[in-house]
Amino acid sequence: MAPVVSSISPNQGPTAGGAAVTINGSGFSGVTSVKFGAVPASFTVVSGSQITATSPAGSGAVSVTVTATGGISNGVGYTYVVAPLISSLTPGRGPTTGANTVTIAGTGLAGATAVQFDTRPATITGNTSTQVTATVPAAPAAPADVTVTTPGGASNPLPYYYIPAPAITLLGPTQGLASGGNTVTISGSNLTLTTAVHFGAGTATGISVVSDSQITANAPAGSGSVTVTVTTPGGTSMPGLGNAYYTYLAAPVVSSLKPSQGPALGGNTVTLTGSSLTYADEVRFGGVPVSFAAVSDTQVVAVAPGGAPGAVTVVVHTPAGNSAGIPYQYLA
Repeated sequence: MAPVVSSISPNQGPTAGGAAVTINGSGFSGVTSVKFGAVPASFTVVSGSQITATSPAGSGAVSVTVTATGGISNGVGYTYVVAPLISSLTPGRGPTTGANTVTIAGTGLAGATAVQFDTRPATITGNTSTQVTATVPAAPAAPADVTVTTPGGASNPLPYYYIPAPAITLLGPTQGLASGGNTVTISGSNLTLTTAVHFGAGTATGISVVSDSQITANAPAGSGSVTVTVTTPGGTSMPGLGNAYYTYLAAPVVSSLKPSQGPALGGNTVTLTGSSLTYADEVRFGGVPVSFAAVSDTQVVAVAPGGAPGAVTVVVHTPAGNSAGIPYQYLA
């Protein structure tokens, strides 16, 4: 009685051959050959109902048949699949923590069974004949070879670059106008590939990479104290690590001087009253810097310098800029 083939598993494989194929059926006693189309395959009879065979090289769709002492079996279809070829990864780099999605483009990608980043398996989330999407596994900061495996075999490799996360250690200056626009130098590590800088929820402009450890950016408008973060393909710097805090300041205001006049010889103490004076870093009488102390956000005490009889303008400077001038009168 001729053997009968009921199923084969898998029913497709690479054109180069070499796939292990299990043939199920009956009447497998005295088997003399297994053929994929007209091409004989090496085989082992496991039992009267099962054979394992190694597919020979081939192409297209063929019938697998078994020949035994009782005759030739029916044929069951087996399809040769061209090996996948990948041409691009988008993006081609990402954080060491993984979890981002990469789109792999190429040909012969249908039926993808595995995506590997070196030896690390990725999770396949989408698949067509020309594209595979996968969730990247975590890995150290180093290049990894990405391959796609289908019933046609493993693809060529393409490099994917794991990028370490950026970190901020220092800002300078750490304060500025609520209207923004000033240039801030950001120091840290892994900053070369910076794509964005945020001051709280505000997006900085004018980003310039000086080195892997330093960038500059123009502060956006804002208020209060905020955390500055840097984003690269390696991720976003962690808030709270390093001195990454920036404070928005209102422009200083001087509303009165007490006294508002004094001797030409100078040396008298003058109390400046106003607002946003906490961060005063300079007081000038007619352009002359004087010694001073910021008592509170509303008061600064300064020592008037000597001057010619007449009026001069008193100005307070903070990281937010200069106050409007207020007159001080030197007496003869």
